[in-house]
Amino acid sequence: MGATPPAEAVAALEARFGPFAYDLLSDRRGSRAWKIAAGRNRVVLKANAPEAEESRDKAAEIAQENDHLIRLARAHAIDPAYRVGAGEWEGGRWLAVRWVSGAPVWNALSPTRVIEGSTRAHRALLLSVARTWAARLAPMHAAGWVHADVQPTNTLVTDDGATEVIDYALSCGPDDGRRLPYRGALTHTTAPEIAAAILGTGHDVHVPARPTADVWSLGASLFWCWTGHRPGIYEDGDDRRDKLRALADRRLHALRDVRPWTFPALEELINACMAPDAGDRPTAEEIATW
Repeated sequence: MGATPPAEAVAALEARFGPFAYDLLSDRRGSRAWKIAAGRNRVVLKANAPEAEESRDKAAEIAQENDHLIRLARAHAIDPAYRVGAGEWEGGRWLAVRWVSGAPVWNALSPTRVIEGSTRAHRALLLSVARTWAARLAPMHAAGWVHADVQPTNTLVTDDGATEVIDYALSCGPDDGRRLPYRGALTHTTAPEIAAAILGTGHDVHVPARPTADVWSLGASLFWCWTGHRPGIYEDGDDRRDKLRALADRRLHALRDVRPWTFPALEELINACMAPDAGDRPTAEEIATW
């Protein structure tokens, strides 16, 4: 069962769904997540862990994601049913969202990362993932929002080969007002222009993200999940700033050197997404109809 969910969240969810069972999904970096099962209903409950060493700003981050989900739903950029509820608890904040069934995109694409993966079914899967991933981002971009955390762990692949995007805590939107400064997300999929902005500003300076950065991150995620190689040329043990410098300077692996097999259609798409000049990248809407 793991750590116990906050009593305030339990009371709110039981009032809506009735008694439920829960399983701890993750407990790291100052936050916890549980899978809630109440009859046919499945929910993910998130809460900050105030006693954890890395708990700083986690309550504010959860509150920020809740605010983003409300505003994204109002802008018709996401399904309003995704957000289930949110509130305060004795130790901070909690947020409940709809459970999304699917495999992390890294796992779903694992059969494509070997030479034997060059099959018609795997080619179709790769293109389906690319197109539907972009299709999830397109309404956000049309509404003036950027996901700002496009990476393999924030995307799930369903049984039919389509994708579902999750985790909107770092999203950047219009009229953000007071928010936690955006300082990039997962280093390996950080767009070069975001990496350069992070390196050139103080740790408390907000770096606004643009849709073109999401598109670069989409291409980098596809690059990584298909080839098994992160795009940037650096070592695992390097300092984050050194990794960001490599990305900002566009010291990247060439896709043709690390691909497991040739796939011109996908290679063209990835290379277009990762174009050095942000203005040369396709839009998410264009990728969705590639």
